[in-house]
Amino acid sequence: MTDAPLHPAGTPASSLSYRAGILTALLGGICLSTSGLYIRAIETADAWQVLFYRSLALTVFLGAVVAWRSRGRLWHEIAATGSSGVLAACGLVVAFFGGIYAMQNASIANAVFLFAVSPLFAAVIGWMLLGERVRRATWIAIVIAAAGIALMVARGLTLGHGAGNAAGLVAGFGFGVFAVALRRGKLADMLPAALLAGILATLLAALVCLTVGDGLALPGDDIGWSMAMGVFALGAALILFTVGSKVISAADIALLSLLEVVLAPVWVWLVIGEVADGNVLLGGAIVLAALAGNALSGMRSKPPALPHG
Repeated sequence: MTDAPLHPAGTPASSLSYRAGILTALLGGICLSTSGLYIRAIETADAWQVLFYRSLALTVFLGAVVAWRSRGRLWHEIAATGSSGVLAACGLVVAFFGGIYAMQNASIANAVFLFAVSPLFAAVIGWMLLGERVRRATWIAIVIAAAGIALMVARGLTLGHGAGNAAGLVAGFGFGVFAVALRRGKLADMLPAALLAGILATLLAALVCLTVGDGLALPGDDIGWSMAMGVFALGAALILFTVGSKVISAADIALLSLLEVVLAPVWVWLVIGEVADGNVLLGGAIVLAALAGNALSGMRSKPPALPHG
């Protein structure tokens, strides 16, 4: 048997079938969709404290996976991402904090609908920074999604969720920066950059908590839920999406990732009875329709090549 070809990040090419790749990405979306349940189970921790313990667990988990996969060359894997990896990690840190704050200060449905616009943020950021062509279908999706966002934000302001809505959009922007930075560096493997994000988020959250925050002392249950979220909701999802992305297209991933947006409000409704406001659901449905249409059109279009340089 010959050695498998290597991807740019140094990982073996996947031997998964297309169907297995779809299933893997679906499982990733399901894992990610449980984040709202973890957040609602946390009773006293603020966003910075949750960020610290979640990021700490994520760092240990991803560190072990990357070290095992690279045969102990952990820091080499991180360093190989270069400046694009650092930019991707910084975007992900912003997304991590914004996501936690949004879910703590708005309904789970509201938060995840706003996170979901990250592919549209990525399209605009890629156009501005990398000179990537934005398809006409994507511009249409942006306009339609903006209408849905306006509806959700307007309702959020009347419900006192303005800060949570703003944080949700910040999280979507951070995820968009992460995606564009990966494309900029032609990084086929997101895990080293995500690991760096975990390290940076842990250090930043610790600094904030110990200087201007409420410290790191929390009830054991809050620590446990935060760390479990880092491993099972976020870490497992990143690994599954990474594996699936080896054999399915970016448009497939974009469409399958909407499973998180659909399921997250369902879990909190089934488990704790949290029901989203009607206007939020309507606005979210508009956003989902725009994103799904954009992803489906992308399956029929060859993605633009990245500019060299």
